[in-house]
Amino acid sequence: MIGPAIAGLVMAKIGIGWAFLLNGLSFVAILLSMSFFRLSELRTSVRAHRANSGFLEGLRYVWSRPDLRAILVMLFLIGTFGFNFPIFISTMAVNVFHSDARAFGLLSSIMAAGTLSGALFAAGGKKPGLASLSVGAGVFGLGCTLAAIAPGYWWFAAALAVSGAALLTLTNSSNSIMQLSTEPSMRGRVMALRVGIALGGMTIGAPIVGWVANRFGPRWSLAVGASAGFIAALVAVYILVRRKEPLPVQE
Repeated sequence: MIGPAIAGLVMAKIGIGWAFLLNGLSFVAILLSMSFFRLSELRTSVRAHRANSGFLEGLRYVWSRPDLRAILVMLFLIGTFGFNFPIFISTMAVNVFHSDARAFGLLSSIMAAGTLSGALFAAGGKKPGLASLSVGAGVFGLGCTLAAIAPGYWWFAAALAVSGAALLTLTNSSNSIMQLSTEPSMRGRVMALRVGIALGGMTIGAPIVGWVANRFGPRWSLAVGASAGFIAALVAVYILVRRKEPLPVQE
């Protein structure tokens, strides 16, 4: 939460290059923490049989599960058009609110505070399901809508907090569902597909969202993210209507 605000101050006071340098140095702490792993305490799990067709087997497994298909479609929609908050925040801060790097950093910190509240909410909730995913996607769409029509800087900041909380709830819930409901031997392949679709979609969506922000304005780029959230929510609702049985959970 404090990182973006500090970065904004660093950029405003001493330059962008120093912000990159400090960010790079921060990874030293991660490398040190990894050196303390107690490898002898790790537990082995069932491994999938290695084969050249492993990727296709993962695709076939996901295709046979309507719930997993729905989750991946939702992640693709939001990952492609909704994960582009660096574009949303920067274009709104500069072009709409005429703010500087400090204000941009503060907006990023406020959104991070929202994601933290979403993480706490997800941790205190019951076992996630498609219903929670549909709510998270719908609230995400609502947050983006409120951000798109925000009349001022602080209204926009409040909408970002809502979007951040919903986004974290959605991503955490999808992660839990896919890990708990997938056969152990296929879990690695399924999670690889999840990460590839969620993050890979950004490479497709970022130029599109950036073009929309440049051609029609930053508020319309947020409208694209809002539409992705609402459509993703409808995908989950559609599967819920068709399926009455609960998701299978692997012990």
